[in-house]
Amino acid sequence: MTATLTVHSSAQFSQPGPRPRPLPAPRPAHTAVGQLHAARMGLAEAAEATSAAVRYVCAHLAALRAAAAVLASKEPLDTHRRGRPRSVWVLLPEADPALREWAAFFAAGADKRAAAEAGLPRAVTPREAEELLHDAEIFVSLVEDSLGVTSQPTLPIPEAS
Repeated sequence: MTATLTVHSSAQFSQPGPRPRPLPAPRPAHTAVGQLHAARMGLAEAAEATSAAVRYVCAHLAALRAAAAVLASKEPLDTHRRGRPRSVWVLLPEADPALREWAAFFAAGADKRAAAEAGLPRAVTPREAEELLHDAEIFVSLVEDSLGVTSQPTLPIPEAS
């Protein structure tokens, strides 16, 4: 008994036409502005939230996006040391040392945010959520000022009648 092996060239399976080009890297200024817009949207969502957990999570994520805007506006940093990714809160003081205390503050709240996201009961009190929202609003405004981005607070979307 003889086995026959058929070899197909890769040309048989490739689709005709030009190869897609890789996308260009996003422009840092555009990325920073987009992150700040997303941060403002997150603050608006946090302000409208009726649950303390949702308010806390949205406020913390808004601060995270503002920190990402700072990183996007700076020269690329070494985001991996010894092959492990580093948190935005670890990278932020390297990008802007003036934000070191803010980075430590929001890094300390990351576990609480994770607990709230996981739906753990009593992970966040209403007071903690309100305080974090207030602090996140200050932080986002500070980042906007430091990057020279004009703030336009996001207005709530009216509900359909």
